[in-house]
Amino acid sequence: MKYLVSVILCVLVLFTSGTYAKPTKKVLILTSNLVDMGDPEKHDARNNLWEVAPPYHIFLSHGFEVDFVSPKGGKVEFQMFAMGISKYTIKYEGFLDKTNNTLKPIDINADDYWGVYIGGGYGPLFDVANDKNIQSIIAKIYEAGGVVGSAGHGAGAFADVMLSSGEYMVKGKKVAGFPNSTEVTKSWAKQGTLLPIMVEDKLNKNGAIAQNKKTLDDKTQVVIDERIVSTLFLDSAAIVAKEMIIAHKQ
Repeated sequence: MKYLVSVILCVLVLFTSGTYAKPTKKVLILTSNLVDMGDPEKHDARNNLWEVAPPYHIFLSHGFEVDFVSPKGGKVEFQMFAMGISKYTIKYEGFLDKTNNTLKPIDINADDYWGVYIGGGYGPLFDVANDKNIQSIIAKIYEAGGVVGSAGHGAGAFADVMLSSGEYMVKGKKVAGFPNSTEVTKSWAKQGTLLPIMVEDKLNKNGAIAQNKKTLDDKTQVVIDERIVSTLFLDSAAIVAKEMIIAHKQ
């Protein structure tokens, strides 16, 4: 009898260990290594804190582990001062520990992630958008049933992602990205003249149905189309993260 009990306990331990040892898939946040746009005035190209920190907080608060990746790995920098939930996640949720030590694309196994998110700031248009290894990671996550999310200029960073079918991931899908009409009125990148691409133009060129302030009833609206979740501006970055989680669980 004691032998039988011991055998049962061993089986239960093995079964339980196997169950809890299975890792839960994570979320990957893409970031840029750039600080400026390389022009004489050194226009700011850093990642936008308000489009990255709030989504990070949302993913964590829903129980998901988050990794950060950048083309070169290591420390990435942010523009805009910390306030509200951004300040909270920096102080209590290890945001800077992660962003001071981002992974390189070679460190990433796409199978480990159910979703990939990218916020704005101009930097991603310069280095993330043309990084073939990062594009491959995004394509693999999406084709495995994963969710892709973005805010602001982030959509421009995945506009060139091509699927195994040979078609662009964004083709035929409604995607919101920083609109031309706003870009040309701002001095941040000299009315867009310093940029390698205009987000709205790039999306349309690759077959997306780019959304802007004219096509949306509310410029802070979150657009969801075939597991791509996007928004025009930083206001709704946290909502993008929440909608990504909802899409993941469907």
